[in-house]
Amino acid sequence: MLYGLGVTIGAGIYVLVGLAADRAGMHAPLAFVGAALVMAFSAASFAELGTRMPVSASEAAYVQAAFSRKWLSLAIGLLVIAAATISAATISVGSVGYLKVFLDLPDRWLIVGVVVTMGAIACLSTAQSVTVAGIMTLIEVGGLVLIIVAGLAAGTGVVTRLPEIWPASSDLAAWIGISGTTLVAVFAFIGFEHLVNISEEMKDPTRTLPRALFLTLGITALVYALIVWIAVVAVPPQELAGSSAPLALVFERLTGMPLIWMSMIAVVATLNGIIVHMIMISRVIYGIAEQGQLPRLLTRLNRTTGTPLLATLIGIVLVLFLALAVPLAGLADLTARFTLAIFSIVNLSLIVIKSREPTAPPGVFICPIWVPTGGRLSSLALLGLDLHVN
Repeated sequence: MLYGLGVTIGAGIYVLVGLAADRAGMHAPLAFVGAALVMAFSAASFAELGTRMPVSASEAAYVQAAFSRKWLSLAIGLLVIAAATISAATISVGSVGYLKVFLDLPDRWLIVGVVVTMGAIACLSTAQSVTVAGIMTLIEVGGLVLIIVAGLAAGTGVVTRLPEIWPASSDLAAWIGISGTTLVAVFAFIGFEHLVNISEEMKDPTRTLPRALFLTLGITALVYALIVWIAVVAVPPQELAGSSAPLALVFERLTGMPLIWMSMIAVVATLNGIIVHMIMISRVIYGIAEQGQLPRLLTRLNRTTGTPLLATLIGIVLVLFLALAVPLAGLADLTARFTLAIFSIVNLSLIVIKSREPTAPPGVFICPIWVPTGGRLSSLALLGLDLHVN
């Protein structure tokens, strides 16, 4: 659960709350609620597939089990790697605004330092790297709790201004803004599904994986709804959108304390998101190679750490290239589109598997057939809506 929260919360709120405020203003919390509902269908599908097949490169394995097409399995595996790589690059770029509070260095140098350092931590043994990520997760969630407490204690505006969340039905511009923000909100929820890619390293995945998935998604949705609303109430959306360290600005406005305190926590949060993404990227590369669809060289594990160092190094290079080459907003939108496409295919895979094998092995988490159907349709609808709006 800490791994899931680390890869989800760290990536979403600390980096993209300003962008969400820019696109949807006071209505931004609605986009996060909508994204959570879309994610809930797919979370259940991942829970069933993950307990049926607790393996690395999980999405690729699900597609192979459903369609028995190696080329399709490889394509979805590479799509997962691409989405995670773009996501890690997004967080790397987003971390710069917080790091510049402490280090007056060019953005490019900060990005290089962040990616290389976090990549080194991802090369450690799974127990060590996930432990580091877990500790950093507690720090980053603690920072969000501080903002929530400060927001609730700052006055009655958080409650009395609630009607401002819902736009008038005739306000087309507001609804278009919410639709466009929902894609960014989807990016903010990305992470919970990465839990299936470490299911092979869980002691009891049939018990642990579903609980971790649903707790991660539920806690994330609750925290996001509170944080986004407190942020747009505390700081005008236009001002929030113009800040390179938006949550630090919110904390300063609520408490009067200097930017440095929340910026310290935000740095931990964003760096944590990079670590957990790199761990996932390396495990997917390893899993695809283990299935014989990439060179066997990528399956070699280091004798000391027991981790796939070459696969991790490839992930580091890819993340660094994208972080230096593409702006933040473009990275976030691209990641969300890739993820929605992956969710659509994974949900379809479960529909095919359940139709062919209606009786699951003992201990498998079971969801009704309408759940993956809803997950596929909602993912496609959101993807289509985003393409139409843009």
